[in-house]
Amino acid sequence: MIKFILDPSGGTPFYRQIIDQIKFGIASGNLKTGEQLPTVRSLAVQLKVNLNTIAKAYKELEILSILDTQQGSGTFINANGIVLSDEEKQRKLQDICKEFLTVAYTYGFSKEDVIAELQNNNLNNNLNNK
Repeated sequence: MIKFILDPSGGTPFYRQIIDQIKFGIASGNLKTGEQLPTVRSLAVQLKVNLNTIAKAYKELEILSILDTQQGSGTFINANGIVLSDEEKQRKLQDICKEFLTVAYTYGFSKEDVIAELQNNNLNNNLNNK
């Protein structure tokens, strides 16, 4: 199960953030075929949003055959696999970088500081994986 996190300052509607997180969860393998999602009501309470926000996200994913809602049983990840398009991956990466750089700049780090740390982190990960 994934932990849903909503960003009220991001400018993206909450229902779209939920859709993106479910799609990414499936694409990354964190959500498996047949896995049950929280009910509309429980997710709305957890995220402190209107029920209609969750219902709208689930409905759009049902239309795309990503989710399957069974009356009385719940909402499940459908057997159709999700593959993020190159456009969608690029858009997601841009969003992540924009948010990351905003936080880094807030703490006074330069772009060069961030790049150096990312390169250092990547080097350390490569050494740890050997």
